[in-house]
Amino acid sequence: MPAPGRLLGLGVGPGDPELITVKALRLLRDAPVVAYLVAKGKKGNAYSIVEAHLRPEQTIVPLVYPVTTEFLPPPLSYDAIISGFYDEAAATVATHLDQGRDVAVICEGDPFFYGSFMYLHDRLAARYPTEVVPGVCSIVACSSALGAPLTYRNQSLAVLSGVLPEEELSKRLAAADAAAVMKLGRNFEKVRRVVTDLGLAGRARYIERATMENQRSLPLAEVDASSVPYFSMILIPGQKWQA
Repeated sequence: MPAPGRLLGLGVGPGDPELITVKALRLLRDAPVVAYLVAKGKKGNAYSIVEAHLRPEQTIVPLVYPVTTEFLPPPLSYDAIISGFYDEAAATVATHLDQGRDVAVICEGDPFFYGSFMYLHDRLAARYPTEVVPGVCSIVACSSALGAPLTYRNQSLAVLSGVLPEEELSKRLAAADAAAVMKLGRNFEKVRRVVTDLGLAGRARYIERATMENQRSLPLAEVDASSVPYFSMILIPGQKWQA
């Protein structure tokens, strides 16, 4: 039996292909197997970011989600389906690791910041040597693209999901010095309503597809809720401190 391969979780940045670290690029190029999670019928942002760096002899393993954000009628359960998928994806990756091949799992942004890689890590890291390389995450990418410092001095930053119930979202935003609200999409109108009701619309900044070629930012009031993509965010920077 060969020594097991290494599981490599590589953050490849938020979209701009130049925002990948030197270390992640080195490990990516050296890995005999490159795996990535992707929706049905899609090329995938993570794969698009690194495609130009891949070598012809590398084995490419797409791990295709059975569902993403679509509505599932009862008795279908998104949680049960996606959990079973991660079990299968981990088993697929393990077949290569068991044969002594390193597997680089690429992840847009950072692997441990809302990254799907973490679910493979949960299933495999105790059994195989593992290395995780951090990546530029979406929050700092959005902040830089907007030219909006997130926090000053002793301010705290809340990272919130737009999926939260309206009352809970309002409670958490009201208590935050600064905030980033992710997972917008169909939740956008609810989030905008909460932000507006709290009197935060003047500080709020909306951006979608930060650092990508089709990046776009708009005043909150001008955003068409029906067009908000998954890769979007509302930032509410902390109050400026005059040094």
